[in-house]
Amino acid sequence: MVNHTQKTKTIALEAYGIKNAKVKYQLSSDELHRLTIEKGQGVASSSGALAVNTGEFTGRSPQDRFIVKDDITKDRVWWGKINIPFDSDKFEALYNKVTDYLSNKEVFVRDSYACADDNYRLNIRVINEYPWSNMFAYNMFLRPTEEELKDFTPEWTIVSAPGFMADPEVDGTRQHNFAILDFTRKIALIGGTGYTGEIKKGIFSALNFILPVFKNTLPMHCSANVGKDGDTAIFFGLSGTGKTTLSTDADRSLIGDDEHGWTKENTVFNFEGGCYAKVINLSQEQEPEIYAAIKKGAILENVVMNDKGDVQFEDTSITQNTRVSYPIYHIENIRKPSIGGNPKNIFFLTADAFGVLPPISKLTPSQAAYHFISGYTAKVAGTEAGVVEPMPSFSACFGAPFMPLHPTKYADMLSQKMKESGVNVWLVNTGWTGGPYGVGTRMKLKYTRAMINAVLNGDLGAYTYENYHIHSVFGVAQPRSCPGVPNEVLSPRTTWNNDEAYYRTALKLSNAFRENFKEFEEHATEEIRRGGPQRYAL
Repeated sequence: MVNHTQKTKTIALEAYGIKNAKVKYQLSSDELHRLTIEKGQGVASSSGALAVNTGEFTGRSPQDRFIVKDDITKDRVWWGKINIPFDSDKFEALYNKVTDYLSNKEVFVRDSYACADDNYRLNIRVINEYPWSNMFAYNMFLRPTEEELKDFTPEWTIVSAPGFMADPEVDGTRQHNFAILDFTRKIALIGGTGYTGEIKKGIFSALNFILPVFKNTLPMHCSANVGKDGDTAIFFGLSGTGKTTLSTDADRSLIGDDEHGWTKENTVFNFEGGCYAKVINLSQEQEPEIYAAIKKGAILENVVMNDKGDVQFEDTSITQNTRVSYPIYHIENIRKPSIGGNPKNIFFLTADAFGVLPPISKLTPSQAAYHFISGYTAKVAGTEAGVVEPMPSFSACFGAPFMPLHPTKYADMLSQKMKESGVNVWLVNTGWTGGPYGVGTRMKLKYTRAMINAVLNGDLGAYTYENYHIHSVFGVAQPRSCPGVPNEVLSPRTTWNNDEAYYRTALKLSNAFRENFKEFEEHATEEIRRGGPQRYAL
């Protein structure tokens, strides 16, 4: 653990266009915590963690994320509603306006880096308007030593100015907030939003372009851990599916909870130096490691507290997307450095609100590629305006908003990695059982943990007809038994007690999968297309 102070060295920002700024360089976490409270921008919770409100935006704004279209990106990026092009001249003008805005102000600067593997290291300079944003950067990026700082040369720069509001008609943005990547200038420019997730996701998106295009390395929106025997497991999943929860395991060392690379040398490394976990309904009993990590040095976002400073984790009156960021060393059982070997098992996590997918099933290579491109989970009533019943939600590669290339590029790389390593891939439903949302119940965490542990310990039977049943709609292989899990729970059809209603709902979801995949069929191989669900129940 390194707590850098301003005494390390001083930084001038004129080269960035920021003039006469009062620069606070490389402040420690404790100093940034104190300054945030002194400025009235946050308060201390009863656990010692800093609690802040990110303001108007309590989550990312995907429609306001842009990539500058230039010679590097024009023929490589998958342009469209996810990767929205931005004019280079417009970026230059907007950047100058932001740096003018930050001039003559107090600003917080941090040198850090991404990628735990030194062969892929990306040095980053973060320039923040707010101290708690800079504390977030301390938590989430990797922390150079004092010796490394002496000759530190940043390759990418993040400029975050939540108080700057763009003029859409003049600046070319959709509204007053924006997050823009410029691969030529190597800048992530963020304005009009205090949501800290934009800072980490900007660099994640950049690496999702840099690593496959220039480093032959697969970037992944996943968590990862390592067992005592050195076996690496990877957990893909969208927000709310259990990616952080299930990878944070007292019996396994955590590599990281969100962003990783799978190298050509067949290692897995963490991009980050911290964790950014959802805390909705967090409990000490269910998630003890994450609960214990919420202490001095952690930042709680948009939570509600009582008069004693106790966080009311069930209170979502500000947002469903309540969060905590903390440096990875707040978790006791971590991998040092944050690098693992070739994965032995990959888990695709989905919160199926329709309640029709098996709680765990084994995928063939073609099914794995299909489900990876699909990136399925579901929205439930109340999570978004207008959502009154379960809705399928697809995000390619389990992270489409952060993937600049076409999803099949990442899927092809994953398929090749799978073939080379002989990894097993599992689809895990952490969603509903016994019926859809509103009828059934959420899968018990203890059952999901038991199923994952059975895989990791080799306790699931061999892949034979006696041990597995092929699902008649989705074609996946669901185990007939698993230690610690009642047999009837393993069969979603059985839990419904209504075959007709079950198959009608399963076919509805199957149709949604096929409709979503139409967007990718042209670029997908026949092998990948064969991995999709069946049209009719057998």
